[in-house]
Parts: sequence; structure tokens; C-alpha cells
Amino acid sequence: MARLRSEIWVAAFIRRHNQFGRICVVSRRGDPSAGQIWIEVDHLNGTVSLYVPAPAGLETMEGADRAFTRRFDHGSADDVKARVLREADYDPDLWVITLESRDDDIGVTLA
Repeated sequence: MARLRSEIWVAAFIRRHNQFGRICVVSRRGDPSAGQIWIEVDHLNGTVSLYVPAPAGLETMEGADRAFTRRFDHGSADDVKARVLREADYDPDLWVITLESRDDDIGVTLA
């Protein structure tokens, strides 16, 4: 099965969360067809979680176009920002989505 283009996946993710009344925006636009997608979740309590693509062996979950792992769980905003900046220096095709949500379930498949 072919994987969705990054820009289409990101647009659908943002639209879905905005329909739930959450603020969700593209913080960094990457390669439209195959850029990695990272999701930054601001929990509105001073903590941030960061979801990154699952390693290649784990991402082939049934029915999921993409699978993620949680790199930071309710961590410091500064630590998450530093990690995103390091990755963006290494991979200029990186997408970063920022979501404001108090809920831990952001609607992605976790590996």
C-alpha cells in the first residue's frame, strides 16, 4: 500500500484537530511528498510531549499509514525545542506540527 504524501497527512491531521476545537498548526513545513513528520503537543500546563516517526521495523502496524513513538512525555518545552532544532539542522525536509491539547490521546498510532 502506498503511503500518503506528507502534506496530505499533515493537512488531514490539522483539520481533524481543528474540528475538535484544538489549536493545531504547521510550525515547520517540510518536503511535501516524503518529509518526516514530528508532532509537538503543548499540554497547556507547562509541559510538552514530542511524537516522532517509529523506527522502520515497528511502523508497519495494521491499518495505519504512519506510526509514532513518544520521544518526550510531558517534558520541558526547552528540551523539546532544542531537540526539534537539532533535527531540523540535520534534516531540512522535516515537518513539525504543533498541537495544543490537555488530552494524551492525539489520535495517532503508537508503536
